[in-house]
Amino acid sequence: MKSKLIITVSLFALLFVVKNSTNAQPWGFVKEKDGIKVYTRAESNSSLKSFKGDVIFRAAPEKVCAMLGNGVNTDWWDKAITNIKVLGFEENSFVEYYLVYTMPWPLTNRDLVAKTRIATDPVSGNHTFTAEPLPNTIPEKTNLVRIRNYRQTWTVQLMGNGNVHVSLEGFIDPGGNIPAWAYNMIVAETPLRALRSLRERVLSAKPASK
Repeated sequence: MKSKLIITVSLFALLFVVKNSTNAQPWGFVKEKDGIKVYTRAESNSSLKSFKGDVIFRAAPEKVCAMLGNGVNTDWWDKAITNIKVLGFEENSFVEYYLVYTMPWPLTNRDLVAKTRIATDPVSGNHTFTAEPLPNTIPEKTNLVRIRNYRQTWTVQLMGNGNVHVSLEGFIDPGGNIPAWAYNMIVAETPLRALRSLRERVLSAKPASK
């Protein structure tokens, strides 16, 4: 059951994110695995923790951004996403999604509607992909739990010697009947799995879709 919950929580990390809170607690280092550093911190007014992960690897930032900001490039996402629809897309501007996630029994399946805004800082050149809920777009369904409370940001930064620094930061409340203690036990796996999957896809020989 624990392994299934790890996979489920990791799903929610692929799209969404982040606005930094001025009252946020400091990040606490959890672990480093496969070159990926992972952190968590207490979230104000919530029993759930937020997460952060970062990794440096050799790649062109354009290829990383193609994975994050193009609705076609979803083959590196978790297979438990049983339904994905791109509701809107404008290159280098935004992507709108509707997704359904299959949860392990006895949990109820989840769905969400999100808009990811894409931006490039003119000074630093950093690329950001900031996701947030997109309400009043698709009616809720009685057999699914709608995810409403989340935030997430992917940041892509060009480093020296052809390296790229990629970070993922976010908070997700899956809602429904997932206990906080179970979520907090595995939340560190969210950025670890997402960043590992992204890196593997970027470094694969298969060219990016357009």
